[in-house]
Amino acid sequence: MEYNNYGSKILVRLDPGEEIIACLSDICRKENIELGCVSGIGAINKATVGLFNPETKKYFSTTLEKYFEITSLTGNISRMNGDVYLHLHATLSDIDYNAFGGHLNAATVSATAEIWIDVVSGAVGREFSEEIGLNLLKY
Repeated sequence: MEYNNYGSKILVRLDPGEEIIACLSDICRKENIELGCVSGIGAINKATVGLFNPETKKYFSTTLEKYFEITSLTGNISRMNGDVYLHLHATLSDIDYNAFGGHLNAATVSATAEIWIDVVSGAVGREFSEEIGLNLLKY
Protein backbone atom coordinates (compact mmCIF):
# COMPACT_ATOMS: atom_id res chain seq x y z
CA MET A 1 0.00 0.00 0.00
CA GLU A 2 1.13 3.47 -0.80
CA TYR A 3 -0.69 6.75 -0.33
CA ASN A 4 -0.05 10.44 -0.56
CA ASN A 5 -1.81 13.32 1.13
CA TYR A 6 -2.90 16.21 -1.10
CA GLY A 7 -4.38 18.59 1.45
CA SER A 8 -7.90 17.39 2.11
CA LYS A 9 -7.59 14.47 -0.34
CA ILE A 10 -5.59 11.27 -0.07
CA LEU A 11 -4.78 9.09 -3.08
CA VAL A 12 -4.26 5.41 -2.22
CA ARG A 13 -2.71 2.65 -4.33
CA LEU A 14 -3.22 -0.91 -3.16
CA ASP A 15 -1.20 -3.88 -4.40
CA PRO A 16 -2.00 -7.56 -5.02
CA GLY A 17 -3.06 -9.45 -1.92
CA GLU A 18 -4.00 -6.38 0.09
CA GLU A 19 -7.46 -6.19 1.63
CA ILE A 20 -9.28 -2.93 0.88
CA ILE A 21 -11.22 -2.44 4.14
CA ALA A 22 -8.19 -3.18 6.33
CA CYS A 23 -5.91 -0.84 4.37
CA LEU A 24 -8.39 2.05 4.34
CA SER A 25 -9.04 1.59 8.06
CA ASP A 26 -5.29 1.71 8.74
CA ILE A 27 -4.93 4.95 6.77
CA CYS A 28 -7.87 6.51 8.62
CA ARG A 29 -6.28 5.62 11.96
CA LYS A 30 -2.80 6.86 10.96
CA GLU A 31 -4.15 10.12 9.52
CA ASN A 32 -6.77 10.54 12.27
CA ILE A 33 -9.61 10.81 9.73
CA GLU A 34 -12.98 11.06 11.47
CA LEU A 35 -15.17 12.05 8.52
CA GLY A 36 -14.80 11.62 4.79
CA CYS A 37 -15.89 10.17 1.47
CA VAL A 38 -14.37 7.25 -0.43
CA SER A 39 -14.37 6.53 -4.16
CA GLY A 40 -12.32 4.15 -6.22
CA ILE A 41 -11.72 1.60 -8.94
CA GLY A 42 -9.51 -1.43 -9.25
CA ALA A 43 -9.16 -5.16 -9.80
CA ILE A 44 -9.94 -7.82 -7.21
CA ASN A 45 -10.20 -11.60 -7.05
CA LYS A 46 -12.30 -12.02 -3.91
CA ALA A 47 -15.08 -9.96 -2.38
CA THR A 48 -17.68 -10.35 0.31
CA VAL A 49 -20.77 -8.26 -0.41
CA GLY A 50 -23.99 -8.03 1.52
CA LEU A 51 -27.57 -6.89 1.45
CA PHE A 52 -29.57 -5.76 4.47
CA ASN A 53 -33.12 -7.11 4.81
CA PRO A 54 -35.15 -4.47 6.70
CA GLU A 55 -37.93 -6.94 7.53
CA THR A 56 -35.66 -9.37 9.38
CA LYS A 57 -33.05 -6.72 10.33
CA LYS A 58 -30.31 -9.07 9.17
CA TYR A 59 -27.47 -8.86 6.67
CA PHE A 60 -27.08 -11.54 4.05
CA SER A 61 -23.56 -11.79 2.69
CA THR A 62 -21.91 -13.85 0.02
CA THR A 63 -18.28 -14.28 -0.93
CA LEU A 64 -17.44 -14.12 -4.63
CA GLU A 65 -14.13 -15.57 -5.80
CA LYS A 66 -13.07 -14.79 -9.37
CA TYR A 67 -11.57 -11.87 -11.22
CA PHE A 68 -13.57 -8.66 -11.02
CA GLU A 69 -13.15 -5.06 -12.00
CA ILE A 70 -14.39 -2.64 -9.37
CA THR A 71 -16.47 -0.39 -11.59
CA SER A 72 -17.54 1.71 -8.63
CA LEU A 73 -16.43 1.89 -5.02
CA THR A 74 -18.19 4.54 -3.00
CA GLY A 75 -18.94 5.26 0.61
CA ASN A 76 -18.18 7.26 3.71
CA ILE A 77 -15.97 7.35 6.77
CA SER A 78 -17.24 8.07 10.26
CA ARG A 79 -16.53 6.82 13.77
CA MET A 80 -18.35 4.46 16.08
CA ASN A 81 -17.26 3.99 19.69
CA GLY A 82 -14.09 5.90 18.85
CA ASP A 83 -12.95 3.61 16.02
CA VAL A 84 -13.02 3.98 12.24
CA TYR A 85 -16.33 3.01 10.65
CA LEU A 86 -16.29 2.49 6.88
CA HIS A 87 -19.61 2.25 5.09
CA LEU A 88 -18.73 1.15 1.55
CA HIS A 89 -20.69 -0.14 -1.42
CA ALA A 90 -19.22 -1.61 -4.58
CA THR A 91 -20.27 -2.64 -8.04
CA LEU A 92 -18.15 -5.40 -9.53
CA SER A 93 -17.99 -6.63 -13.12
CA ASP A 94 -16.80 -10.08 -14.22
CA ILE A 95 -15.26 -11.22 -17.52
CA ASP A 96 -18.74 -11.72 -19.01
CA TYR A 97 -19.73 -8.15 -18.03
CA ASN A 98 -22.13 -9.33 -15.34
CA ALA A 99 -22.46 -6.86 -12.50
CA PHE A 100 -22.60 -7.74 -8.82
CA GLY A 101 -22.82 -5.35 -5.94
CA GLY A 102 -23.83 -4.46 -2.46
CA HIS A 103 -22.40 -3.45 0.87
CA LEU A 104 -18.68 -4.22 0.75
CA ASN A 105 -17.51 -6.29 3.72
CA ALA A 106 -14.12 -7.32 2.29
CA ALA A 107 -12.20 -7.33 -1.00
CA THR A 108 -8.77 -8.63 -1.93
CA VAL A 109 -6.81 -6.82 -4.63
CA SER A 110 -5.67 -8.94 -7.59
CA ALA A 111 -3.76 -6.30 -9.58
CA THR A 112 -4.24 -2.81 -8.14
CA ALA A 113 -6.82 -0.50 -6.64
CA GLU A 114 -6.84 3.28 -6.87
CA ILE A 115 -8.89 4.92 -4.15
CA TRP A 116 -9.51 8.53 -3.19
CA ILE A 117 -10.30 9.56 0.35
CA ASP A 118 -11.85 13.03 0.55
CA VAL A 119 -11.27 14.17 4.13
CA VAL A 120 -13.96 16.41 5.62
CA SER A 121 -13.23 18.66 8.56
CA GLY A 122 -15.34 17.55 11.51
CA ALA A 123 -16.62 14.35 13.01
CA VAL A 124 -19.79 12.30 12.86
CA GLY A 125 -20.50 9.26 14.98
CA ARG A 126 -22.76 6.26 14.60
CA GLU A 127 -25.29 4.68 16.89
CA PHE A 128 -27.20 1.43 16.59
CA SER A 129 -30.92 1.88 15.89
CA GLU A 130 -33.09 -0.86 17.40
CA GLU A 131 -35.98 0.29 15.20
CA ILE A 132 -34.10 -0.04 11.91
CA GLY A 133 -31.42 -2.55 12.87
CA LEU A 134 -28.46 -0.60 11.51
CA ASN A 135 -25.68 1.67 12.77
CA LEU A 136 -27.01 5.09 11.75
CA LEU A 137 -25.16 8.38 11.47
CA LYS A 138 -25.42 10.39 14.66
CA TYR A 139 -24.89 14.14 14.36
